[in-house]
Amino acid sequence: MKRSVLSAALGLALAAGLAALPTTASAAPAGPAVQGYSASTYAGSDAEAADNQAFFQAVMASAKAKQAADPTLTTVTVTYDASKAPTFRTQIARAAQIWNGSVRNVQLRSGSAADFRYYEGNDARGSYASTDGHGRGYIFLDYQQNRQYNSVRVTAHETGHVLGLPDHYSGPCSELMSGGGPGPSCTNPYPNSTERSRVNSLWANG
Repeated sequence: MKRSVLSAALGLALAAGLAALPTTASAAPAGPAVQGYSASTYAGSDAEAADNQAFFQAVMASAKAKQAADPTLTTVTVTYDASKAPTFRTQIARAAQIWNGSVRNVQLRSGSAADFRYYEGNDARGSYASTDGHGRGYIFLDYQQNRQYNSVRVTAHETGHVLGLPDHYSGPCSELMSGGGPGPSCTNPYPNSTERSRVNSLWANG
């Protein structure tokens, strides 16, 4: 796929268990085009790996600025805003709780002065994370995917991109970043030991 700007499209074909979801959506901010794909048929690409890293670096830059203001910080706090994804408020809070209980060097907190935001709606590309590479990023949660797959897993997976993890669709269900690769029957929302270790390493000393 040709990209004219740096954009992170960290799509994920996994999701849900929500009953009736609304048909209206909080519009995601205008920005670079993103590429949608099915995790069951898409194995990843060099461009996607670069996009994963771009989103992580954009969030990390904001976190580093916070740490510079307080050099005594040993754990970096990344702030998210879920106000534009009210349907998924519970899933977002649960995903943050899962990650906060899994890693020690970075913690997720809800707040208005956010490093990244969640949005919801209908998109043929499915759920994804996106950034322009300059510190502005968001996660989009697609209704249809969140009907088909376990929604907490979808949300925790997309949040994993914020923490620096790439997709790995060929992995087993026990691997959170395998996304929709294992199929809709996979409901595991927890990162495995390798993923936890990787996030701790990425966020060590900020």
